[in-house]
Amino acid sequence: MNKAELVEKIAKDADISKASAERVLNTSIETIIKAVTKGDKVQLIGFGTFGSGKRAARTGRNPKTGEAIKIAAAKTVKFTAGKAFKDAVNKRK
Repeated sequence: MNKAELVEKIAKDADISKASAERVLNTSIETIIKAVTKGDKVQLIGFGTFGSGKRAARTGRNPKTGEAIKIAAAKTVKFTAGKAFKDAVNKRK
């Protein structure tokens, strides 16, 4: 399912226009991104938790030449699925 299909499904299920559904979806995504960027967690009970983590600087290898290269430290984005989401995917009740 892509974004357009998701917007269509939300609009149909919520009985709202596609434009309204798209605004809601875009606002939700933007809000999650802003919160995680600030270092906050966004927890949606039954769905999952969005958060950020840190990856330390490390040494890697250029696969073509085998030369050692330095890889800078970076922030990462984490998503942990909630229990209800996992159970739904695994068809558990």
